[in-house]
Amino acid sequence: MSTSTRTSTQTHSAAPHLAQRLGLFSSTAIVVGSMIGSGIFIVPSEISRGVGSPALLIAAWVVTAVMTMIGALSYGELAAMMPTAGGQYVYLREALGPMWGFLFGWTLFLVIQTGTIAAVVVAFGKFLGVFVPAVSSSHWLVHLGHVPAVRVGPMVLGNMEIGLNTANLTGIIIVLLLTGINILGVRLGALVQNIFTTAKTAALLGLVVVGFLFGRNPAAIASNFGANFWQNASWHSLHPVQVGVGGPIAMVGLFAILAIVQTGSLFSADAWNNVTYTAGEIRDPKRNLPLSLVLGTVIVIALYIAANFVYLCALPLHGDPNGATALSRGIQYASEDRVATVVLQQIFHRSGAFLMAGAILISTFGCANGLVLAGARVYYAMSCDGLFFQSTSRLHPRFKTPIWALVIQALWTCFLCLTGSYSQLLDYIICTELVFYILTISCLYVLRKRRPDAERPYRALGYPVLPAIYIVMAAWICIILLRYKPQYTWPGLLIVLLGIPVFMVWSRRRQVRIQD
Repeated sequence: MSTSTRTSTQTHSAAPHLAQRLGLFSSTAIVVGSMIGSGIFIVPSEISRGVGSPALLIAAWVVTAVMTMIGALSYGELAAMMPTAGGQYVYLREALGPMWGFLFGWTLFLVIQTGTIAAVVVAFGKFLGVFVPAVSSSHWLVHLGHVPAVRVGPMVLGNMEIGLNTANLTGIIIVLLLTGINILGVRLGALVQNIFTTAKTAALLGLVVVGFLFGRNPAAIASNFGANFWQNASWHSLHPVQVGVGGPIAMVGLFAILAIVQTGSLFSADAWNNVTYTAGEIRDPKRNLPLSLVLGTVIVIALYIAANFVYLCALPLHGDPNGATALSRGIQYASEDRVATVVLQQIFHRSGAFLMAGAILISTFGCANGLVLAGARVYYAMSCDGLFFQSTSRLHPRFKTPIWALVIQALWTCFLCLTGSYSQLLDYIICTELVFYILTISCLYVLRKRRPDAERPYRALGYPVLPAIYIVMAAWICIILLRYKPQYTWPGLLIVLLGIPVFMVWSRRRQVRIQD
């Protein structure tokens, strides 16, 4: 172990301890609740436009399932080996050094966690507008202005509205409410998570069951299954892809198009690793952490694939963007991409939109709570290592929660809600997240070599083959995105690189504190 790594470990061990109050059900609820947001109800439309094939729509989700399951199995070993607050940050710190851990935490705070929370809570506000029309992204209370679009090579920056509208105000209120709940104790935060995760899982399961029983449409089944299932899915099929924003159209093959559409499916299944951030508060973490990772990802991925089969049974994949009916528009051009809403409207008519909006409200609220609860633990761990604001390592004297980490996270999230930049920022970090996943799974190989005798209550299933398969698949997706979707890659990598000088500043401050 390097000197810098020993210093980090010693600093962290001297920090105040979080209370271990989360059991297997609660930790699994964090996995499931953080994964299921609004993506599964919307993203299939975007994917279907890219692949143009029922078989490839399902294949896109199967690729996501394989990668997510391998990731969960691999993280299980690291989580059981190092069951401390911070999760992925700690694994990178211990295996690759403090700078890599910091760069992950920096990107998590700046974009990944806070941007995702902002996107989820504003989505909550937009769907609340189905019941309360006054809540809308176009209903401005204070409109500060429009940031014009600026084209930089293959990217377009800006092009967003800044100010306070009733949709992002609702989102800000939800952020502050959930932050307050999680300050009042991890048990209360876990209780909210358990209730809403159970409700949203039941809602998604209800969509699957009701869809299969009552939503099947003979025209859609004839169009999507049988010989038509494999249309445009042969090894020789080519798919059009626009390179960058406003760039030329390129024709790509099977593996390339599946990599490109992963920006939707992988993001919809993301945040499964959030439970590792809360490791310091999980009872019997050496058992419960790996179990919750596997159980949670299996539940979500099974529901996701089943939901896509429901969509294919209810609506034809191909459609006309100017179609007058839901069937003529198909999955590809479902109104506002809300394919799940269209399916329920086919069954329940007008009340279908309200049922789906209610399910998404439950889903996004629970998702936001899981993200708020988990993210603050990373900044807490960074602060304990002297690599973040010193106040974020302080725990609430009564509730033993990282109060200032939660507050700082909430403030930055609210700022992102006001600027409207979160959606664009999240587009930027798809590839960056994959890079951090690759690095973290590589930690398995590093730590097996450096610490062969370390206690490993759980060993990654399929090691070394399965982790290597994940690394190859994720690297392929990154390469394809760099080539064909640079707007999703270079800005995120730049955000990571900007963290290097920040790390240097925090490192110097830490050394000064240690010497004093």
